[in-house]
Amino acid sequence: MITSRPVALVTGASSGIGKSAALALVDAGFQVLGTGRNTANLTPPDGVTFLNLDVTSDESVDTLVAGVITRYGRIDVLVNNAGIGSAGAAEESSAEQARNLFDINVFGVIRMTNAVLPYLRAQGSGRIVNISSVVGIMPQPYMAVYAASKYAVEGYTESLDHEIREFGLRALLVEPAWTTTAFDTNSVRPDQPLDVYAERRQVFEEYMTEAVKEGDDPAVVAKAIVAAATDTKPKLRYPVGRTASVSTMRRYVPARLFDQQLRKLNRLPA
Repeated sequence: MITSRPVALVTGASSGIGKSAALALVDAGFQVLGTGRNTANLTPPDGVTFLNLDVTSDESVDTLVAGVITRYGRIDVLVNNAGIGSAGAAEESSAEQARNLFDINVFGVIRMTNAVLPYLRAQGSGRIVNISSVVGIMPQPYMAVYAASKYAVEGYTESLDHEIREFGLRALLVEPAWTTTAFDTNSVRPDQPLDVYAERRQVFEEYMTEAVKEGDDPAVVAKAIVAAATDTKPKLRYPVGRTASVSTMRRYVPARLFDQQLRKLNRLPA
């Protein structure tokens, strides 16, 4: 079924930001393919085709991308949204637990990008939209491993963008703040918890739950994703909601004051 419509491939599209992005891209005129680990029993939204994908598997990624090209003849936008969160002190996560999170949040982005780029280069057009986070531009106590993964996505995307512009391609970042999804309940808890951090970890988890509850609607993030996919003159970064004010603070507020405000926000001793 070769199509003349632009094709958007959205990872992690079965819920939350990914699902909202898929729907918004349909409304923007895209043929949308959404992925999840197991979509067999899920009913896709109107206009979206679900496909199974494990972003931690080279074989799964390569097979899916080749299949999309065979069936649709093109990929115009890749939205790397699949990811997981984590909560707990840095010392409480083993290297193996951190490696597993990076395999999804960072290496999943790299696998998908490497698989799609040859086709985008051949077309001479296309965009890669990577979903970062407000904690990709600021520290977040008790989310060190997750923050590290998003800092990695930031550096990777900005560097990649410079490499591929000459081919008519762009790599762009969407940076949500807290969003009303199941992020808090789905976040990985530490595999080697320590009593010394238990009280502060509990305080952070309460803060995270409240922040998610009061966060931006996923549709707000989806709007930014569509803008990144379609803007005639796209920006490298699309901060969403409160991320915009955080970006401004990091640029203009003295480091000591920013540090104090961060600790106050996270209910940490001065």
